[in-house]
Amino acid sequence: MKASELYAPTLRESPAEAELTSHKLMFRAGIIRKAAGGIYSYLPLGWRTMKKIMQIIREEMDAKGGQEIMMPITQPAELWKESGRWDVYGDEMMRMKDRHGREFCLGPTHEEMITSLIRNEVRSYKQLPLMLYQIQNKYRDEIRPRFGLMRSREFVMKDLYSFDKDVDGMNVSYQKMYDAYAKIFTRCGLKFRPVEADNGAIGGGHSHEFTVLAPSGESNIAYCEKCDYAASDEKAELKTIKAEPEEMKPLEKVETPNAHTIELVKDFLNVPIEKTIKAVAFQDDDGRLILAFVRGDHEVNEIKILNAVEGALHLHMAEESAIIAAGGSPGFMSPMGIKDGTIIVADSTVMEMYNAVAGANETDKHFINVNPQRDFDRKKIIVADIRLVKEGDPCPKCGEPLKMTRGIEVGQVFTLGQKYSKSLGATFLDENGKETFFEMGCYGIGVGRTMAAAIEQNNDEDGIIWNRAIAPFEVVVVPVNAKNEDQLDYATKLYEELKNSGIDALLDDRKERAGVKFKDCDLIGYPIRITVSPKTLESGEVEIKIRKSGEIMNFKREECTKKISELLKNL
Repeated sequence: MKASELYAPTLRESPAEAELTSHKLMFRAGIIRKAAGGIYSYLPLGWRTMKKIMQIIREEMDAKGGQEIMMPITQPAELWKESGRWDVYGDEMMRMKDRHGREFCLGPTHEEMITSLIRNEVRSYKQLPLMLYQIQNKYRDEIRPRFGLMRSREFVMKDLYSFDKDVDGMNVSYQKMYDAYAKIFTRCGLKFRPVEADNGAIGGGHSHEFTVLAPSGESNIAYCEKCDYAASDEKAELKTIKAEPEEMKPLEKVETPNAHTIELVKDFLNVPIEKTIKAVAFQDDDGRLILAFVRGDHEVNEIKILNAVEGALHLHMAEESAIIAAGGSPGFMSPMGIKDGTIIVADSTVMEMYNAVAGANETDKHFINVNPQRDFDRKKIIVADIRLVKEGDPCPKCGEPLKMTRGIEVGQVFTLGQKYSKSLGATFLDENGKETFFEMGCYGIGVGRTMAAAIEQNNDEDGIIWNRAIAPFEVVVVPVNAKNEDQLDYATKLYEELKNSGIDALLDDRKERAGVKFKDCDLIGYPIRITVSPKTLESGEVEIKIRKSGEIMNFKREECTKKISELLKNL
């Protein structure tokens, strides 16, 4: 490819709306252009990288026995209603009706579609295991699309679905995909970590997110330096913290004027924050009041509450009127005195406290000497781990203090079990001729997010630093003065030799100033730049610049291609 024929409109300034480094650089380097909020066009450089990532994915999926298919993007509502997810996805689902009034959606994912396909075609255990995947557009109506390809409404995703005859087989398929994902992201040159994650609206059982480590990431990750434990902050399991046993003092109600926050309570009563109990009130989609209680220095994890409360799909902050109707007082709440019918969830650490402070469900009043084991009605309380992890919490595996970092989720693997096969009636005949539900798994990779994450993790003040495997071009050959026929001819022959050797090269034959071309090379991030200058014609040596390190070296013309091939192996 010649740069004079390449559509790569680079920019010197970033669009005002771009926040993340990757978003800015993808605009400036001519990789994407915005069509609408959360919807982008991929320009040639961007699509070349996308195709390279997709090829790596295909190779690793095929190596594990995956078979590529293509399913419809437009999905009938009936399938989603069968699975019970038509309402779960809520406003994120892009819905529409055809001219006959039939409801459809633009697929945010394809569990229903693939299960429908298999239930009509696969009838015997002899046809299992089966792993089918596709790479196609997905659609989710994000309430606030932002950060370029990180959170968009239309995006390219690889999704594979596994079908097995039993749980053991499902776990084998899960491990195959786990291993394949590790290879994919390693080949893409990413620093990543698999972390235990919540399944969310997908449902099912076990799950890992593959997260690229980056300060700008949206995910919070708790990890242990002593062992291999890592989990998203939504999923991180926390050990119950047991307070030192004390003699239980008599429960007492005290005046706490205007002390409607934990900070005000602890200061007014002069008690450690670890001796206070914090209340947070929610309502779910059905209007049910859910009161959550954690230790005063802890935060409530909404995902864990959803997992603890049967039938709760979404949470929002409770209306004051709902709290009062249940016998509570906003800012002064505890489980004591709350009316029947209210859902009360207490963190397991709360239940191990002694002589603590909690609201009295009366304005400007608190209880002191609260002993949850004695004073809370265990029959009316769900006790669970509902707190959000923080740095220093003990690792659930080895007990060492956890560290926190941020990351970008680029892939996730799930075990689904029989969640979809049961709801959609997908069965096969086992070895005994018995109708049995498939054990399923699903495995997704955000292709655009992977590209964006690679840029987020690998850049400098001059632009992108691509890993060779996913760079739009591996090498760019730049004649300093393309108007000089001798330089251009020399560069063209070198470019053709590189191409004939299997190296993905670009010839920058534009009649631009050398400085402009060099800036574009660094901005776009080609791993290797070869410069052909007047000095090259005199000495027979070409200048090589390594984008990642900035190192410059010179090689004899006759050994250039061989040296470039060797250098690329380490980039």
